Amino acid sequence: MRARRGPGARLAIETPARLQVEKQALASVTFRSGAAGSDSPPGATPGHPGPLRGLRGTGRQSLLPGYCTHPEGIWSAALNGDLGRVKYLIQKAVDPSQPDSAGYTALHYASRNGHYAVCQFLLESGAKCDAQTHGGATALHRASYCGHTDIARLLLSHGSNPRLVDADGMTSLHKAAEKGHVDICSLLLQHSPALKAVRDRKSRLACDLLPGNSDLRDLLAS
Repeated sequence: MRARRGPGARLAIETPARLQVEKQALASVTFRSGAAGSDSPPGATPGHPGPLRGLRGTGRQSLLPGYCTHPEGIWSAALNGDLGRVKYLIQKAVDPSQPDSAGYTALHYASRNGHYAVCQFLLESGAKCDAQTHGGATALHRASYCGHTDIARLLLSHGSNPRLVDADGMTSLHKAAEKGHVDICSLLLQHSPALKAVRDRKSRLACDLLPGNSDLRDLLAS
């Protein structure tokens, strides 16, 4: 048994039992998601430690020194659409653009899950709208892939660049076309008509990724 100081500078007694409980608590909140592609959230790769999802209300957060102000708190709050907690953490000087180990920011998580109010607050609080993950994905990539037109429009109004590509060479138009999101494709083309001519690293145009939607094919091929 030995004493240690955690990030919150509170003295904790490190015993084998405590260490085992903390290890189990951390292991129990590994984030898993079924989204695919280079801009998939952490969890697409087995064993990737995602945000501390599920801790709130379980009592487990007390096991993690500094949980209330640690950046993981804002990732989890954004993921779950907890605007009140996001505001609290920003007031506690948590960086709204702090990336996790895969490069995801709170804005990526909120954009992916369709939490408009959280996205709006993060952007108004100075979050970088075009921060890219290690796979090159922006929040606009995530919103476009998941079909959140209102959030895509919000991101564009804050200066998000629809021409940015991810590690696969895909623009947000590729991601929207891949899932057949007509409204988002139309929105992106209004901002940048040249997107339809951009090819990814496999030389595919956005129209080459369509899931058989003839109306969308006409839009992208015209």
